Amino acid sequence: MKNATKIKPCLGVIYGNRDFFPDQLVSEARADIAKIFDQAGIRAIQLSPKDSKLGGIETHADARKCADLFRQHADEIDGVLVCLPNFGDEKGVADTLKLSKLNVPVLIQAYPDDLRQLSPARRRDAYCGKISVSNNLVQAGIKFTLTTKHVCHPNSKGFAADLQNFLGVCRVVNGVRGVRLGAVGARPGAFNTVRYSEKLLERHGISVTTVDLSEFLAKASKLDEKAAAVKKKLAEIKGYAPAPGVPPEKLLQMAKLGVILTEWMDANAIDATAIQCWTSVQQNFGCNVCTLMSMMSEKFLPSACEVDVTGVLTMYAMQLAGGTPAALVDWNNNYADDDDKCVLFHCGNWAKSFLPDIKIANAPILGSTLGVENTYGALDGRTPAGPLTFGRITTADPDGCIRTYVGEGELTNDKLDTFGNRAVAHIPNLQQLMRYVCKKGFEHHVVMTVSKSADILAEAFGTYFGWEVHHHEPEN
Repeated sequence: MKNATKIKPCLGVIYGNRDFFPDQLVSEARADIAKIFDQAGIRAIQLSPKDSKLGGIETHADARKCADLFRQHADEIDGVLVCLPNFGDEKGVADTLKLSKLNVPVLIQAYPDDLRQLSPARRRDAYCGKISVSNNLVQAGIKFTLTTKHVCHPNSKGFAADLQNFLGVCRVVNGVRGVRLGAVGARPGAFNTVRYSEKLLERHGISVTTVDLSEFLAKASKLDEKAAAVKKKLAEIKGYAPAPGVPPEKLLQMAKLGVILTEWMDANAIDATAIQCWTSVQQNFGCNVCTLMSMMSEKFLPSACEVDVTGVLTMYAMQLAGGTPAALVDWNNNYADDDDKCVLFHCGNWAKSFLPDIKIANAPILGSTLGVENTYGALDGRTPAGPLTFGRITTADPDGCIRTYVGEGELTNDKLDTFGNRAVAHIPNLQQLMRYVCKKGFEHHVVMTVSKSADILAEAFGTYFGWEVHHHEPEN
């Protein structure tokens, strides 16, 4: 996962200042930010009091110094925090961001005034200054994020939550920009629903590398079962999940295919894959690829079936937002007569984080036409109760745009007697959401994570990528 190897997230910090406000407000803000960054494990890139008055930004010269510093650390900086202890210098903030050319998310925080301290000695006026800074950034075409409350103290719980959400936005934006997706095989003929536009994705820095599935199957067939790489992959599969009743030769087939897939991903720097599983792998190789896909998703290298490229892009973005593996699921069944519940299902490729009772099995639906003996490798398991974030990215080709929806709900422990990978979801106003999904032409696939991260996704998709976002909430 991009940026996951960093020991600490890193933010550039701009302290806006106006010379006719009390200087100690900037010094106090530096101490406040240092404390909360230390608690949150965040590294700061910022001017020191030796570089400018109190380390703040007042003048164009200060802005140039700060921008130079940011450029020197451009590969490290995930986002920028604009801190306004007082009204701040609107041009100084905007000039710093323009000159730095960072193109990363920006969070604007402004201090609240104390009604008991509105004398010249302690007056801040940051409530007003934040509007002016925002105005200048809009004029300059610089995208930014706002705190939940217009003004908030860095020591408040509200700002701590805003800061964590902002770090999530940084992960999504910086991770999705430059992501390399692998499309393994052709789109299954029966799945028009997963059509997409590579060109629209490319405009947003998202590239797709394609390969013919037959190349993988041919290479896998020729691998020696005694090869070190095959033995290692087989041991990994056996250690990943129990496989009661699965013939050993089927596990070996999966291991061989896994070796070829891994080699190709490494050679092409692939971050996520969408694979032609239905039904070519079963017909031409004799097993399911689900277990391998699950193993990759568990390692934050998400994998989607049916060559659902925008589906795996959604998985990639959502794991960055939630910090937990993502799963591609079908909006599959109603749950009795409860209008706000449904069954989420797939024949068996969810990361094992979703499946405490995981086991390697077969795929009964595919087996009914292809022979059960050709479908070993699908997973079986039920996802228990927990938080739910769901979402979907699609390329709306006729409209020339990328369209998304995100929302939250809950996974429940309601009774569900079936096979495969399965869960029951409770989503307020689910019927309205389903109308939106159908009316806008979204796919039957959706992505879920066990997290509460819809706000992060909506901000990243809408503010920084300019994609159309429907944020499903209980009241809408």
